[in-house]
Amino acid sequence: MSVVGTGSFFGSPEEERDKLLQSLMDQKKKVSKPEGIPLITLNDGHSIPQLGFGVFKVDPAEAERIVSEALEVGYRHIDTAAIYGNEEGVGRAIAKSGIPREELFITTKLWNDRHLDVEAAFEESLAKLGLEYVDLYLLHWPAPANDNYAAAWKAMEKLGDRARSIGVCNFLPEHLEKLLAAADVVPTINQIELHPALQQREAVEASQAAGIAIESWGPLGQGKYDLSAEAPIAAAAEHHGKTPAQVVIRWHLQNGTIVFPKTVTASRMAENLDVFDFLLSNEEMDAITALERNARGGAHPNDLN
Repeated sequence: MSVVGTGSFFGSPEEERDKLLQSLMDQKKKVSKPEGIPLITLNDGHSIPQLGFGVFKVDPAEAERIVSEALEVGYRHIDTAAIYGNEEGVGRAIAKSGIPREELFITTKLWNDRHLDVEAAFEESLAKLGLEYVDLYLLHWPAPANDNYAAAWKAMEKLGDRARSIGVCNFLPEHLEKLLAAADVVPTINQIELHPALQQREAVEASQAAGIAIESWGPLGQGKYDLSAEAPIAAAAEHHGKTPAQVVIRWHLQNGTIVFPKTVTASRMAENLDVFDFLLSNEEMDAITALERNARGGAHPNDLN
């Protein structure tokens, strides 16, 4: 099932909303299977699970256990990065899972100090993961002071099928403009910090105008903003019998965003997947969207080099 954005959820006849809700409930029943999580089709024709599992700040010594638990719960989209230092643990969990490779979607990322050494950096990540290919390879930050991101992108374009899709992270409109001017391949994804308190509308609009899908990192506020205390989120959680985190994840999904909340506990992993049996109303979506206050939890893309 491909996911559509908010336009298909709101303003529909009541009968159509009922059909959508039934479809979401059907997905919940089979969420332990790969087809239970909605897919988004990228601009290169590949499909990505809209809900995944991130391993940012997961202790390398714990990565194998935690990713194994995530796979057992039902996640099939795992997001890691070279700089996280846990690719080997992720790879061991994948190898031990017994899940066919084609049912998994694995993302890793190129760090800033390897922009002029892409091929070697990529091979190192593949070796640590124990994989012949990754589904998505991302340029982690533009690092504009170094001014090598366009060159790095050109090298990423040459990786071929070993990186089934390629994309970027933390790119603002000016970074996208420069990269697209040099690119032969348009990025499939721009992964940015995005949550109700930081919606980065200019970056989202610039990406979408180029056909680039949006992934959210820090989707629950990076642990720096207590989104659960926000009245619209708390009210929606009470109304639907869900947790505030589930409401925020649902907000992302209905906006068409690819999202991968991070947790290290199996109960929260399952909770974060349990978001396919309810719909936020148009009014609830608007109230959560109104929480925007440019509250960045991570680094500004122009400052990290």
